[in-house]
Amino acid sequence: MTIAAVVLAAGGGSRWDGEGHKLLADVRGRPLAAHSIDAAAAAGLDELVVVTGAADLASLLPASATVIHNPDWADGQAISLQRAVAHCRAVGHEAMVVGLADTPGVPAEAWLAVAGQPGDLVCATFDGRRRPPVKVAAHLWDELPISGDSGARLLLRWRASEAVEVACDGEPADIDTVDDLLAWN
Repeated sequence: MTIAAVVLAAGGGSRWDGEGHKLLADVRGRPLAAHSIDAAAAAGLDELVVVTGAADLASLLPASATVIHNPDWADGQAISLQRAVAHCRAVGHEAMVVGLADTPGVPAEAWLAVAGQPGDLVCATFDGRRRPPVKVAAHLWDELPISGDSGARLLLRWRASEAVEVACDGEPADIDTVDDLLAWN
């Protein structure tokens, strides 16, 4: 099975109350998004796909990454997810593992655990809470939202009883505000 690691990194960070774009904010000596992108890359799945938009992340991306720019990033996360789906479908991936660029505490091991777990809809759990990354098999892609600011969590809600959970180590909290950033640094 070919599986892509997809990092959603297109949003405008509307809750961010600091200087610049939150994905470029310093988290322990590196830009916030670098942590998530590097973890997804280190998982070594068949392809690393990064969906960009509001922030210029070019300096953070490995040369091997497939970059999909979403000019419609302001229309919500679902649009970015659909751009990733279109790419994964076009190149023939059988599944994708989707994660977020603002979760610096999700390690490569979580990406690998989710990708390697049998099942068509697989979600990481951290201390019993479902959080990204989430594996979605190709036959479920048409059920992902096509508009709004939701991603795979809606599919997890709709198919809750079918989702396979994988307990993972790490810290799944996302950084949305300066206070969140201060808690990490």
